[in-house]
Amino acid sequence: MQLNRKALSGTALAVLAALFVAVMLLVNVAFRGARADLTQNHLYTLSDGTRNILKSIDEPIDLYLFFSDKASEGIPQLRSYFTTVREMLQEMAARSGGKLRLQVIDPLPFSEDEDRAASLGLQAVPVSASGDKVFLGIAGTNSTNGHASIPFLQPDKEAFLEYDIAKLIHELETPKKPVVGLLSGLPISAGFDPQTQQMRQPWAIYQQWTQLFDVKPVDAATLKAVDQDMDVLIVVQPKNLSDDAQYAIDQFVLRGGHLLVFVDPSAELDSSGADPSNPMAGMMADRSSDLPKLFKAWGVEYDPHKVVIDRARGLPISLGEGTAPVRHAGILGLSQADLNHDDVLTANLDSINVSTAGSFDLAKDAKDEKLVPLLQTTSDAMSVPADRLRMLGDPSSLLQGYKAAGSPFVIAARLSGKFKTAFPERTDAGALKESKDDNGQIVLVADTDLLSDRMWVQVRPFLGQQIMNPFANNGDFAVNALDNMAGSSDLISIRGRATSQRPFTTVEAIKRNADERFRAKEQDLQRELSETERKLTELQSAKSQDQAQILSAEQKAELEKFLDRKLEIRKELRQVRRQLDAEIESLGTRLKIVNIVLMPLLVTLAALAFAWWRLQRRRAAQGAHA
Repeated sequence: MQLNRKALSGTALAVLAALFVAVMLLVNVAFRGARADLTQNHLYTLSDGTRNILKSIDEPIDLYLFFSDKASEGIPQLRSYFTTVREMLQEMAARSGGKLRLQVIDPLPFSEDEDRAASLGLQAVPVSASGDKVFLGIAGTNSTNGHASIPFLQPDKEAFLEYDIAKLIHELETPKKPVVGLLSGLPISAGFDPQTQQMRQPWAIYQQWTQLFDVKPVDAATLKAVDQDMDVLIVVQPKNLSDDAQYAIDQFVLRGGHLLVFVDPSAELDSSGADPSNPMAGMMADRSSDLPKLFKAWGVEYDPHKVVIDRARGLPISLGEGTAPVRHAGILGLSQADLNHDDVLTANLDSINVSTAGSFDLAKDAKDEKLVPLLQTTSDAMSVPADRLRMLGDPSSLLQGYKAAGSPFVIAARLSGKFKTAFPERTDAGALKESKDDNGQIVLVADTDLLSDRMWVQVRPFLGQQIMNPFANNGDFAVNALDNMAGSSDLISIRGRATSQRPFTTVEAIKRNADERFRAKEQDLQRELSETERKLTELQSAKSQDQAQILSAEQKAELEKFLDRKLEIRKELRQVRRQLDAEIESLGTRLKIVNIVLMPLLVTLAALAFAWWRLQRRRAAQGAHA
C-alpha cells in the first residue's frame, strides 16, 4: 500500500511538471509581446503620437545605437542613460510590427565601426585628459539610402528622448524637405530696397529657414487659398489682410495645416508707411499688425495697441557716444526663468531678446482652446499704450507711474484645440466649419523684432561668406518652432516625459536641514566677527598715536575671546557636517536592513504560515475521513 502511494505521488509530480511546462508554453505563445510598464512615471509607455508614427512606417527603417561600452566603464551616469535609451528603442521596435530594426554597436577605437559612426554624423565626446572618447548616438537609414542621426544623446535632455527619436524616425519615413509658405509684411528675404536703391541681404533667420525647409513666398494681396502641398504657413506682420486672405488662413488651419504667426503692436522694421519726401510720415505710420477675425474665432485676446514693459528684464541701450547706457523697459532680455522648459520649442534655450512686444491671453468664453505660454515676462511687468514708445527720447521715462501687474504677460504661446471657422457665413464648396483634428496646432508670437538680426546675431562678411555670431537664442527659437510645426500632428503631440532619475527626497531633506543649520552657525560667526572688529576699532581709536601699533591688554583679551569663540563655532560646524553624514549613513543602514533582512524574513514567514495552513487543512481532511 505504501509503495502504491509513492508511485502515485511520483506520477502526480510528473503530471504536475508536464502540466506546468505546458501552461508556460501556452502563456508564452498567447502573451507573446505583451508588456506591463510598472514604473511610477510610466517611463516605457509610448505616447499615442509615437505609436501612430510607428504604425505609419511603410518601408523598413534601420536604427543603429552606437555606445562605447568599454570606454564608459568609469561613467555610471552615462551607462545608466544608455540603458534607458536602449530600452526605449527596444520598446519602439517591438511596437513597429517589424518595420523598425535595431542594432546596438560598440565602436571600438580605430575600428570600422568607429569610422562608420563618424560617417553617419555621430560625434564622440572626450571623457578624459588622455583623449578617451565616448559615443552615445543614434543613426538611422531608410530603404532609399536616406539617413538621419542624433549626434550625441545628452542625459540632461532625457525628458525629450521620445520626441527626438520619434522625430528621427519621422524624418526617415518622409525624407523630402517640408514645404513652408511665408507670408511676410517685413523685408525678410533678399530683394531690392527702394529706399537705398540697392539689393538687400536676407535676414539671418530666413537663411536658416531656407537651409532646412522648402520656403515658398505667399502674396497676401492675391491669397485666396493656401496650396495643398504646404505643411506649414508662416505669417509675419499681417497688416490689414483682406477677408479672402484671412479666410484662406482660416481654412488652412481647419484642414489640419500648422500655423506660425508673428504679430506686433510696434514693429520697428516695418517701413510700409515710409515716404522719402516726408520723413515724419514714416515715424507716425501705424506699425502694428493683427488678425482680428481669426484671433476672436480661436479664443485669443490680443491688443495691437498695447506694449508690455518689464523693468526687471529691460536691456541697457546706448543713447549716444560718450553717454552711459540706460535700461529700456520695452526692450527685454528674457532669461531661462521666463521660458517654458516643458515644451520642446524652448526647453534648451537660455535667452531670447524681444522689443516692443505685445501679449496674448485666452478669452474668457474660450471652450475648446488651450493656450500654453512659451515666452513670458516676469510678474513685475505692465502694459502701456504703444504710442508711449513712439519717438521715445529717454527710456527712463517709461518708469514714470510704473505699476506692476503682479502677473506675467504671455509674449509667445502654443495654441491648441478644436478650432471653429471665423467665417461661418461663407458657403463656398468644401468650406469647413470646424477643424478636422481635435488637437489643432498654432504657435503665436507677439513680436516680429525678435526675428531681426539686431536682436540676436552679428553678421559679418569673411572671405566672401557671411559669418553669424549669435548672442541670443532667437534664431534657435524660430527654427525650433518651424521644425516642430513642420512635423506631423502625431509628432507635435509628443511632449516632454518624466526622467528615469529618481531623487532621494529623504536624503535631500536631511541635507537641506543640515545646510540651514550650517548657514545659521556661519552667520553667528560673522556677526561675532563684526562685533569684535567694532570693539577693537573703538579700543584702537582711544589710544594715542605713538601706541597705535601696540595691542592693549583689553584688545588682546577681546581678540583671544573671539579666537576661542571662533574655534568653538568651527567645532560646531564640523559637528553639523558629521551629524549630516551620520543621518545619511543611518538611513542607508535602515534601508539595507529592510532590503536584506526584513523583506526576506517576511517572505519566509509568509511561506511558513502558508505551509502551516496547508498542513492544518490536510490534517483536518484526514480526520474527517477517519
